[in-house]
Amino acid sequence: MNLRRRLSELQVAVMLLTRLPVGRINGAAPGLAQARWAFPIAGALVGLLTWAAHAGALALGAPSGVAALLALAWLALLTGALHFDGLADYADGIGGGRDKSHALEIMRDSRIGSYGVLAIVVVSGLWAASVMAVAPGPMAFVGAAMISRGGMMTVQDILPPARADGMATMAAGPSRAARGVLALMVGAALLFWPIPLVVCIVAVALVGYQARRKIGGQTGDVLGAAQLLSETAIWVALACQTGQ
Repeated sequence: MNLRRRLSELQVAVMLLTRLPVGRINGAAPGLAQARWAFPIAGALVGLLTWAAHAGALALGAPSGVAALLALAWLALLTGALHFDGLADYADGIGGGRDKSHALEIMRDSRIGSYGVLAIVVVSGLWAASVMAVAPGPMAFVGAAMISRGGMMTVQDILPPARADGMATMAAGPSRAARGVLALMVGAALLFWPIPLVVCIVAVALVGYQARRKIGGQTGDVLGAAQLLSETAIWVALACQTGQ
């Protein structure tokens, strides 16, 4: 496959997962399944820009807690709060659904319930408090963003779509390129960042197991929850390593 096609797939991934301007795609746009390999690269851009916001706030004299909260707000703006919305819907559906159909109905409802509010508050608090404790550099932001989106790709690869339509269905299907990117990421993380990798795997596995048991597979909300929960779990693990 030529370079132009790969660049188009990268554009699709960035368009889906961020609000960053990447220009127009010439010709037919690749499908989400073909663009899935580039999700971690889109994550790397988000991670780098989130670090820039955090570092910029600290350079301007903001306390570490304020800098972490500003970085979190910037992360939400960069991604259009996509994964936050997914987490809220996932929590409402899994927590309040009587069965599969009811859970999927709740997850599609644009209104947010008590489970969703609680999930957003707790996860956002853990994310900000952990970043404040770690005082991370750019590689930590980039690594957490990439690995967590690799976890999202893993859920897409392993679990079937829970419904016949939606983003998860459009992005489903085998992808040799995605598996190759995942293999490279796992190999690098095993060498240089093993604890965050293990924590990410555990968090993603728990979300995947819960989603399979409750709704029979994955949806876009499940993917968003897997990404944000695993990224937050990485930050919590790094904060615990600091001993603060």
